[in-house]
Amino acid sequence: MRAHEAGALHGDIGSRGPAWLRTPADVNALVPQLWPRNVTRGGDGALAVAGLGVRDIAAEFGTPVYVLDEDDLRSRCRDFRTGFAGADVYYAGKAFLCRAVVRMIAEEGLHLDVCTGGELATALSAGMPPERIGFHGNNKSVAELARALDAGVGRIILDSFDEIGRLTALARERGVRPRVMIRVTVGVEAHTHEFIATAHEDQKFGFSLAGGAAAEAALRVLDEGVLELRGLHSHIGSQIFDASGFEVSARRVLGLQAQIRDARGVELPELDLGGGFGIAYTTQDDPAAPQELAKRLRRIVESECGAERLAVPHLSIEPGRAIVGPAVFTLYEVGTVKDVDGIRTYVSVDGGMSDNIRTALYDASYSATLASRASAVEPMLARVVGKHCESGDIVVQDEFLPADVQPGDLVAVPGTGAYCRSMASNYNHVPRPPVVAVRDGQARLIVRRETEEDLLALDVG
Repeated sequence: MRAHEAGALHGDIGSRGPAWLRTPADVNALVPQLWPRNVTRGGDGALAVAGLGVRDIAAEFGTPVYVLDEDDLRSRCRDFRTGFAGADVYYAGKAFLCRAVVRMIAEEGLHLDVCTGGELATALSAGMPPERIGFHGNNKSVAELARALDAGVGRIILDSFDEIGRLTALARERGVRPRVMIRVTVGVEAHTHEFIATAHEDQKFGFSLAGGAAAEAALRVLDEGVLELRGLHSHIGSQIFDASGFEVSARRVLGLQAQIRDARGVELPELDLGGGFGIAYTTQDDPAAPQELAKRLRRIVESECGAERLAVPHLSIEPGRAIVGPAVFTLYEVGTVKDVDGIRTYVSVDGGMSDNIRTALYDASYSATLASRASAVEPMLARVVGKHCESGDIVVQDEFLPADVQPGDLVAVPGTGAYCRSMASNYNHVPRPPVVAVRDGQARLIVRRETEEDLLALDVG
C-alpha cells in the first residue's frame, strides 16, 4: 500500500483528495466526524474541548487521560431519544460506565442496560431508577439475580435454561413476578469482527432459533407462569453500518413471535433489536444518524409485522458505543520517536494496550493527531505505539503525523469512549488512566487515576 492510500484509510488529515495534492498544513486539519462535537483547533494548533485547551488538561490531570466532551455525550443521548421517539433507548453500560455517566444518561431520559453485578451496583449507587434498568449476561449468578429482583430491576433478559430455573425459583421464594425477555440467536452474522458478531449460532449468547431452543424457552416461561414474558431480544453484533442484518434478524424474531402466538394465543408486547450501531474511527466509516436508523428499523419491523399479521410491538434498542464512543478522545504524551532504517517511524506514547486493547484484540483501526501545537512540515506515515513489553502494543497502526513530532508533544486519539476504559488493564503494573469530563470550559474528574498504592493494596502476599 502506498503512503497516500494508507492515509486515505487511516488518517485524520482529511478526505479532500489524495495526499500528494494536500498542503503541509493539512496535517493540522481535523475530520469532524471523528471527534467530539466541541473539539476545535486554535490558531496555535493546539486542540481544545468545550473551550479548554488540552495542554491545560494534561497539566492538571496528567497523561494518558480519557477526555469526555459532556455536552457531546448528552446531545447523542437526545439524538437517540428523539430519533427513536416512542421506543425505549437503553444505554449499553458495558461500553463505559461510571456514576457520572449513569447520572448523565438518566437526566437525558435514557434507560440503562447492565450485564454484571458490578455494573448493576454502579447503576444503583448513582441513583438510576431500577425500573429503567435491564439486566443482561450469559451467566448471571444466583446472587446477581437475587439482587436484581430485590432492587426491582425493570427487566431481565434470559440467556439459558439454567437461568430460567434459577430466576423462577428466586421469584417463587420472593412472591414476585419479574418482567423478562428471551434472548434469541437468529443466525445472522453481522459484517464485523468474529469476536464481536454475536448472533450466529456458534456462540455463547442466547437461545438458538434454528435449533428450537428459543421457542422452547418462551413456551416454558409462559406455561410456568411465574415470570412475566414481555418479548424477544436479538443482538447481532457491534460496529454495524448495514441495516440488512437487522432486517433479517427482525424477520426471524417476529417469525418466532408469530409461532408463539399460534401455539399459545399470546402476542408478546415488546421487541428489542439490540445495539451495535457503528461509529467513525477513520475517514472510511460513515455511520447513519439516529433518526435514519430509527426510520430504517421501524420500516423493517412494521413490514415484518404486517407479513405475520402481528400488532407492532413496543420497540427498544441498546446503543452504547454510538453514544459514548465519539464523545471521548485519549490524550497521550510522546516519549520516544524512533525511525527504523527508513522502514517505519514509531511514535511511542505513555499509554498503550493497557488503556486501549482494541487494536491488539480486534485489529481495530484508529486515527490520531498532533494535539499540542501546529506543524508546517511535511507529514510522515507513522505507527503510534505504547510503552508495554509487547510487539503488539499498537494504538494506531498507520497515521500521518508531522515529521517533526518529538518527545513532549501531545497526541490525541479520537473515538475512545467505548470499551477502552471498560477493558483497560494493569498490564505491566501500569495504573489505569483517569476520565475527565469537560463542559463550558471547565474540567472535572469523574474517574480518578489509579496509583501504585492502589495496585499494591491488592497484593497481600
